[in-house]
Amino acid sequence: MPIDPSPPGAITRFLRLIRFSHTVFALPFALGALLVAANGHLTGHILVLVLLCMVFARTAAMLFNRLADWSIDQKNPRTSARHLLLAKPVAWVLLAISSAAFLFASAAINRTTGLLAPVALAIIFFYSLTKRFTNATHFFLGLALAVAPAGAWIAQTGRLDLPPLVLGAGVICWVAGFDLIYATQDADFDRREGLHSLVVRLGVAGSLRFAQALHLLMFGALIAFGLTAKLGVIYYSAMPFIACALIYEHRSARKLDLAAINRAFFQSNAFVSAVFVAAVAADRWL
Repeated sequence: MPIDPSPPGAITRFLRLIRFSHTVFALPFALGALLVAANGHLTGHILVLVLLCMVFARTAAMLFNRLADWSIDQKNPRTSARHLLLAKPVAWVLLAISSAAFLFASAAINRTTGLLAPVALAIIFFYSLTKRFTNATHFFLGLALAVAPAGAWIAQTGRLDLPPLVLGAGVICWVAGFDLIYATQDADFDRREGLHSLVVRLGVAGSLRFAQALHLLMFGALIAFGLTAKLGVIYYSAMPFIACALIYEHRSARKLDLAAINRAFFQSNAFVSAVFVAAVAADRWL
């Protein structure tokens, strides 16, 4: 007789709620920017604080997103069980804790990061509200993740230069592209609920074509980042692998199969970010 598995614990439910595994998307771009800004000579102090800022900021952003979309998610078949993972009052408390921890960790880096930390929080929170009034919500998500490399650069140098801006532009296009692909799953729901989305406006086929264009721009931005950051042959030799991962993602998305989209979404984008940071590290350390 089969035995039912025990229900997941509180920590597992919390990590599932905030999709902690998706941290692998933004974190490598922050670390890549940090490596370039430090010219490969990272200090443990800055590295730990940047990692803490990343974890706390993303946790706060995801909790705010879940709370902002609490009633909407319950109507969507794909997300209808999210509210069962954590009680709403607990989510509010954890949001306050993670936000305060991010502000504290940012202030511990340098004066500039401390002053800009509230602005960063405002940007990453604002994304969760945009689907109510604009079709550009995918780009606001990209902007929220683009804060990571800019913040890491400022953490190391105390200023914002051209390379992290170029990389940030690439991150915006990358995220907007894969979020468009992911959002095709909710096209009917968003249309029915009157939510703003480019998928609703462009249709599924048009959205997939636009996502391809965005990822082409993202690839160009990665090349431009290498030029502005004065990276070498090792970095550029990794670009074909990133191109192949993006092509695989788009070929999988054309099947319009939920399992294929989810698999391509996570595997391809995790691979892209991992190859990027590995290429930057190898270029700076070898």
